[in-house]
Amino acid sequence: MTDSKQMEKTERIGYDEYFMKIAYVVSERASCYRRKVGAVIVKDNHILTTGYNGAPSGIKDSFEHGNCLRDVLNIPSGKDKHICRGVHAEQNAIIQGAKFGVELRGGTVYCTHGSCVVCAKILINAGIKRFVSCAERKENDYIELFEEAGVEFVQIPKPSMEIDHLDYRK
Repeated sequence: MTDSKQMEKTERIGYDEYFMKIAYVVSERASCYRRKVGAVIVKDNHILTTGYNGAPSGIKDSFEHGNCLRDVLNIPSGKDKHICRGVHAEQNAIIQGAKFGVELRGGTVYCTHGSCVVCAKILINAGIKRFVSCAERKENDYIELFEEAGVEFVQIPKPSMEIDHLDYRK
């Protein structure tokens, strides 16, 4: 390769940033008007499953209905969570593991948002050992559950969504 065509050497991003960027891409499939959430479950630096928030398979989602039932009923964020068609991203990632026989025990969850308490309990029972997120949640009682269960909770800054291609030239 000649000097003029030599690639500029760039540093690689770390695994936490890498998998979190992927979780944000996964969140683009979410079908929720209020919040788009993505989750990726990883073990030994390999992606096992992904999930995003939305209605169960075969059920009309908020976009198909043209509204959010919680908005129609004027339900504030964090209240009456059962009045929602959506399945949370973490739940969908675990469901994918169960559906396809993927062992998740000992894995790490990368999630664009903090966990709700229900998801935290499900993650604990699935044997997840690490939860990485960029965003806090108003209700942060999930952190206490993780701590008691021995699940490491890590909060990192939101990664740059810019893609650093390796084809930059000097």
